[in-house]
Amino acid sequence: MLENILKQVQTGTLTIEDAKKQLATYENLGFAKVDHHREKRQGFPEVVYGEGKTREQILAIVQAIRSNGNSVLVTRISEDKASHILKEFPEFTYHEIAQILFWREEQSTVPKEGYIAIVCAGTSDLKVAEEAAITAEALGSNVRRFYDVGVAGIHRLFNHIEEIQQATVSVVVAGMEGALPSVVGGLVSHPILAVPTSVGYGANFNGLSALLTMLNSCASGISVVNIDNGFGAAYNAVLIHQLAQKGE
Repeated sequence: MLENILKQVQTGTLTIEDAKKQLATYENLGFAKVDHHREKRQGFPEVVYGEGKTREQILAIVQAIRSNGNSVLVTRISEDKASHILKEFPEFTYHEIAQILFWREEQSTVPKEGYIAIVCAGTSDLKVAEEAAITAEALGSNVRRFYDVGVAGIHRLFNHIEEIQQATVSVVVAGMEGALPSVVGGLVSHPILAVPTSVGYGANFNGLSALLTMLNSCASGISVVNIDNGFGAAYNAVLIHQLAQKGE
């Protein structure tokens, strides 16, 4: 990249000012420093966490990201804030349940093989499950959803287990007692990213009981992310999925 930029400056097809912008590792907006080189370092552009930011701040960050030709992914963004961004970028897609706003350039290549399984215990966990599913899709992976298959009606899980077993990696989302990742972990041969949710009665301590259950699982191959962190689980699942494809 550096050599290409220098050659363009040498031939006069790129100004020194434009070259400096391309070589800058981040853009200082005052309230935020947008990391334009993250995709070169990590494979994915910077992701914007929408909660706690004003709609004007989010719009400015998104504009900076898009001006550099990067894909956009904004998590935990309310419908009101998303509507403000969509006025400027109507080509973006907003998912209300997942509270995710994103845009990515359509890929001309044939979709890659394999998929990530998103397994969700109950309908009350859908918000976190969809955050994981949409994140994985926005980052370029194929996803298959298996929802409302919790341990209270475990026969529903068994109806889908063969398809789940064929996934490269599973993201398993559960609240209440958080037992579903352990069950799935005993039935599949691939890695599992377990996501505890804050769904549950009284002494579930806003998801802490599910978190402890998953951390103490006796099933092998389970890694646990923080409570309600569908995004974090999906990001790791995509990395695993891509590494598996390279191996193939």
